[in-house]
Formats: sequence, C-alpha cells, structure tokens
Amino acid sequence: MSTALDDEVVDNPIEVIVDLVSTIERGLDADRIRQVVTAVAGGRAKRRRLARFLVENPHVLTSGASPAPRSAGELLLALRAAGARDVAAPACGGCGRQLRSLRSLGGGLWGCSPCSVRPQVCGGCGKSRPAVTRDRHGRPRCDSCPDTDGDPIETLTRIVSTIDPELSADTIASALQRTLVHPGGQRRLAWAIEANPALLTGAGADAPTPAVLRFITELLAAGATNIVRPACPRCGHVKALPAQLAERRVCRACYAQAVAVACSRCGDVREPATRDANGAPLCAKCLTSDPINAEECSACGRRRPVAIRTPEGPRCSTCRIRHVTACGICGRRAQCETSRATGQPWCTRCKQRWIRCSACRVVGPLRGGTLKAPLCARCVNPDPDFWVRCPSCQQTWQLNTRPCQRCTLDQRARELLGGGTGQVRAALAPLHKALQDVQRPDIVMLWISRPQVSAILTELGLDSRRLTHEVLDELPASKTLAHIRSALVATGTLPGRDERLMKLEHWIATALASRQDRDQRRILHGYAIWHHLRRLRQRLGTAAHTTRNQELSIRGHLIAAINFLDWLTEHNLSLAGCTQLDLDRWASGQVTYRDQTAHFIRWAVTHRHAASLALPTTGWAGPRGPHDIDKRWDDARRLLRDDNLTTRDRVAGLLLLLYAQHLSTISRLTTEDVDTQGDSVALRLGAVPIVLPEPVGDLVLDLVNDRRPGTLIDAPNAPRWLFPGRRHGHPISAGQLRQRLITIGIQPTRARSTALFTLATQLPAAILARMLGIHIQVAVRWQRASAGDWMTYAADVSLRKQHP
Repeated sequence: MSTALDDEVVDNPIEVIVDLVSTIERGLDADRIRQVVTAVAGGRAKRRRLARFLVENPHVLTSGASPAPRSAGELLLALRAAGARDVAAPACGGCGRQLRSLRSLGGGLWGCSPCSVRPQVCGGCGKSRPAVTRDRHGRPRCDSCPDTDGDPIETLTRIVSTIDPELSADTIASALQRTLVHPGGQRRLAWAIEANPALLTGAGADAPTPAVLRFITELLAAGATNIVRPACPRCGHVKALPAQLAERRVCRACYAQAVAVACSRCGDVREPATRDANGAPLCAKCLTSDPINAEECSACGRRRPVAIRTPEGPRCSTCRIRHVTACGICGRRAQCETSRATGQPWCTRCKQRWIRCSACRVVGPLRGGTLKAPLCARCVNPDPDFWVRCPSCQQTWQLNTRPCQRCTLDQRARELLGGGTGQVRAALAPLHKALQDVQRPDIVMLWISRPQVSAILTELGLDSRRLTHEVLDELPASKTLAHIRSALVATGTLPGRDERLMKLEHWIATALASRQDRDQRRILHGYAIWHHLRRLRQRLGTAAHTTRNQELSIRGHLIAAINFLDWLTEHNLSLAGCTQLDLDRWASGQVTYRDQTAHFIRWAVTHRHAASLALPTTGWAGPRGPHDIDKRWDDARRLLRDDNLTTRDRVAGLLLLLYAQHLSTISRLTTEDVDTQGDSVALRLGAVPIVLPEPVGDLVLDLVNDRRPGTLIDAPNAPRWLFPGRRHGHPISAGQLRQRLITIGIQPTRARSTALFTLATQLPAAILARMLGIHIQVAVRWQRASAGDWMTYAADVSLRKQHP
C-alpha cells in the first residue's frame, strides 16, 4: 500500500471504502453507500481495519469469499439489503452457497448453518448428531434428547425458600424469568446453585456463570433479606463483579490492576486500552491523545481530537458549539450546552458541581433542579433505562461510558499506595478505604493529583517498613506531610500524637543545643523542661492536645529568658552575679517580653539561680473600654435574623456576645455538649448547662444537624466538633474563628469584654463562674471591676418566681 493511500485510510477510512464499493456497484449512489458503510463500519479502529483489508483484498467485494473479517461480511450483507446488485453476497467457506447470515467456521471463514454445526456424540441416544444443548456434566445433547434433569424453577424455589422463607414461589419464579429467558440458561443457573447453595449467601464470587450474580440482584430487588450480595475477593468491597480472574468474579478495578502493564509510550502502569500496530500496549490516555485518532475540525481546520460531531462535520473541544444564554440551573448568562437529561441549557460550572440532592439527600454530581433545590441523576429522571451505568461499579447513573469519579479515584489511589503493583498493603488499607468513602471524590482526586501529595503517597506505598510516626519524620517536613499525617491518624492508621508538643520539644532542644555556656544551658533546660513543659503536660493530661496559645506562651517565656541571658553575657555578667542595679539598668532600656522576663527572674530566684531580684510587672487594670452595650445588642439581633450568614458564624458570634465565651472555648465545643432532651436546648459551657432561648437553641440544633466536616476525610473516632477545622480530627483554631468573626463585623476582644462586663453586673461571681466555665477568681475580679452588687440578685430571683 502506498504512503498516500495509507494516510487516506487513517484519515478517512469511510471514504476509502465508499470509493472501492462505488467502482464496483452501479445500482447505488455514493450517498446511499456512505450511509450503509457508516452504519456498519463501527468505530474508528474497526473502520480502519476494514478499509485496509478491502484495499489489500478488493476481490472480496465481487466474490464474497472468506477468510475475511466479520465486518467485511456484515458490509456485504448490508449492501445487498440496501439494493446492491453488483456486490457479491457472502459465500459459505464450506459449500460455497450464498449466505443471509454469518456463522463462524473458524480461521476467519464464515459459513452456513449446516456447515457450522459439527456432529457430536449425543449423551442421551449415543448417535452422532448436531448438539443443541449440554447437560449438567457438559455432555452434548441433540434435538431429540432434551435434558429433563429437574425443573429449574422447582430447584431454585426449594433452595431459595430454605435460605429466605419470606420469598414466595411466584417471586422467585419472576426473578428467574427476569434474569434469564432461555430454558437452557435457566437450567445451568439452577445446576450451579444446586451444586453450591453458598453462592446465594456471600460466595457469589465463585459463580461459574454471571447469571448467578444477576439472579442475586433480582432477589434483593424483590425484597430478599437473607440473600447476600457477594464482595470482591481481592479488595473486599461489595460492588459489581463483571470480570473473571483465576476462575473467580472480581470487580472492575481489581481486574484492571491485575492486568495492568506498563504503557509502551508514557510508561504508566495501567490497564491497556488497546495495542499498537506492533502489539505493544497503550493506555486509555495515550489512545485518546494518539495523533492517529485526531480528525480535521470542520470549524478551525486543525487536526485535533473530536469533542462533538455535527451535521457539518467533527469539531474539536475549542470549536464545539456553545451558546451564550441563561443557565437553567444557576441562572447566570454564560456559554452553555444543552443537557441531555433535562433539555435545558447548563453552563460548565454547573456541570462540575457536586451537591446534596434536595430530594434524596445523597451527595453526587448536579444534574438538574436549581441551586436552592438541586437534584441528582436519579431524581432528575428515575427511568433506569435512560442512564448508563459506570462500567466499574455498575452503581453510578451517568450519560457517558467512562468510569465514574469514585472508581477513577479508587484506581488512582491504588496506583499511588500500591507502590506500582496496584495492591495496597494492610498498613495503608484504612487510608485507602477512607479515600473511597469520601463524599466528594472530585476534590480528593484533585488533592492526590498534586505533585507533593502524590510523591509522599508513592513513597509510603514503596516503603515496606512498619508505618510509624518515626518513618514519616524521615521525610522532609512540609504542610503537605503534616496534612497526610493527620489523615493517617484520623483513619486509625497511626496513633494520635500531639504534633504541637512534639514541634515545641524539637524547638526547645534546638535552642538549648545552640547555647555555648554550659551553666546557661543547664538553667534554660530546667526552666523550659522541668517548669514549663512539666506544667503543660500536667494541664493537658492524656487526652487534650497543646493549643496554639499554649505553644506561643512557652516560646515567648523561653525567648525572654534567652534574651536576658544574652544581655548579661554582653555585659560580662552572670545570672548568679546579677544585682538589682544591673536588673534596673536592663529594664531602663528598650526591652521586649518584659512580663515573661519577670517570670523567669522570679523562677531563677526561687530555684537559687540568682540573688534576691525583683522586676515589677504590669497587672490587670480592669476591663478596657469603651463598652458599647447598644452595639452588642445590635450585633446579636443581626446574627439572629440575617439568613445570609452561615450558621456556624451566627452561633459562634452569639456565644461570644451573649455568654462571653472565649474563642478557644467556643472552637472546642462538641455535639455532646448540646443536650436536646425535652423541649428545650441546653448547652454545657461550665459545670451547669445553660438553657438556650428559642432563637439561639434553634440555630444550635441546625448546626448540629447540618454539621459537615471541614476536611476531606472525616475522622470516625474523633470528637464530633461543632466547629470542625481543616486538620483531620481537630476543631477550628481560635485564630481562624477570630478572623471569620472579624469578616462579618464583630471585634471578638471588645465584644467579649462588653458581654462579660454586663454579665458581671447582673450575676454573682460564683454563679457566673459555674455557668460560663471561667475561673472563680476571674469572675470575682470582673465583678469588682464592673461594681456589681450580688446582694440584689436574690431579690431579683424572688421577684421572678412571684411574677413569672
């Protein structure tokens, strides 16, 4: 074949076939021939193979002889049915007569029915006759000796009724009829289940025929309770098992991993989508981007992959037809396409949205409705025949034949965590399962596609050692590594660890190691380790973790001590030889961390590292004003009424304005702190739960019911935080909560001072401390600062009881 003709076969295989047929057939015009060829020739690869064969063997069009591809015989039959007279009909490779249908004789030959059916020894009569069926032992049976070994309906009714007595005989018979119609297939199904009844109770992966799995699906749809859908024997997940591997039924993802090989072009280990002319495997990505599959765009004229076909010709993704109109879902004017599900225009942004369906409350891709009342695929069109199933899981309803995003995520995660083998080791199995069960697989897919994330996950998949925190510590420290570590802790792969405390200990060790003076290093070691860290561990106990403020406080105290010791070294002084005059001289200069330095000096004097020294500190001078009580109530009314604000911002702001709660306390509230027993809603802030007024209580209930994790993976064993943060298993930080409140116009420090000042004038210190969870000494100081008189409290309570 010449180079020009070979290029024509690749670019326009249909036109090549039409030209060959037109030179022979004079009874059909070129347009009619083109319609027949387009309907019969199939996809691009099949068209090219057929065109190349006819170019090399044009005599098949006039002789109808085989061996030849089946597509060539189908083309001859279609042309004859369309009225062709000069094109020959397919001829039987055995007897040579013309054919009206094709039957394979093997070796590329097609033949008639008598030539295709070879006589075999019948297992019933023993005569050599064409076999029409086989018995349960695989022996052939002729048409005169049908196999009557048991009625399949009676056999299956007896077995299924034993497993699930609630299913009636009619229900079982209907399920069998929906599964298989041909009696021979029903008998084979009954024989398989009769030989192994455990196929219906979980061992369906060992089914010799896929009809067993369809029968299980029909029984479950009919209301069976004891019938068990089988799990994949490789990954253990209950999903569709369309493939067979080593005589066992496996899911699509496990089959793809088992047959995965290195692509001959990109080198990725994937399931081969096809093979090139030399038989080398090609993955789906390389097949799509292969220049041989590109066509000339009818709009721009460039050779590019086809995105859509129009009556004018194929168009690339850049030139595909989009109209600027109002989106039928979000309402904004943008470039839209017509949705095949609703027939309305929808924009690219809505095509990529994931929502919680307003009808069934399932999280999935947006397919219809509006942004306020979004709908998933099942609720847009409940007709199961309208949608295409995902070829991997057979569960997702969609309009394309590609694997759904959840199955794509599963395959990609196995590639990363499996170290190139596709088999995830047991240590990383919890993380892999958590990635599979996320609500938003599209976001997780974007996350694991980042180079930093994929590199760390690949490193973990290749490392055969036992996964511990020490193994992760060997990797370069980064925010990505910290995020992956928190995900491993959230899924139970790694035990919990106080990361801030570990970071603080490492910083202290580095700071102490940098000190050249041995005495100073010993003093700082006692101050940091035996004073601050010991007190911090006693305060944390065994469950709590170090907060950001606690870490900054210890860092500030140690920096103050280091700065003071450096000043002493610069002036040729030691801590033991420092006098009050030297200390006053230090205090008279430009100093930082004055209060922290005073704390270090008091500690040094107590532990006899220094002489009797004293450095005055600044005490609490009372609440700082101004206290704008009117603004406090205006902000509270706005939070109660403004539905445009998020529920968690409204609840956090109200707890700050009404109950003077510190942001760190608000951020660590859990759903267990909310008591919904009875008609009222109570919140535990201190020792005594506070009954919330109705508007605030309703908002807290909405926050509990609509609570969503702020991370990709929700930690199953972590506390159910009311305000979840972006770290797996941790609440939102006080700093992030502060920034959110500032964004909506609330100054947290001033608002809390105003609220606490107001409450201190109305409640006794003991009740204030018990209800709000603050220290009694703090409550007393606030009451004194606000000049509150608790003697009038009892009288107010008595009046409330007399006049409710």
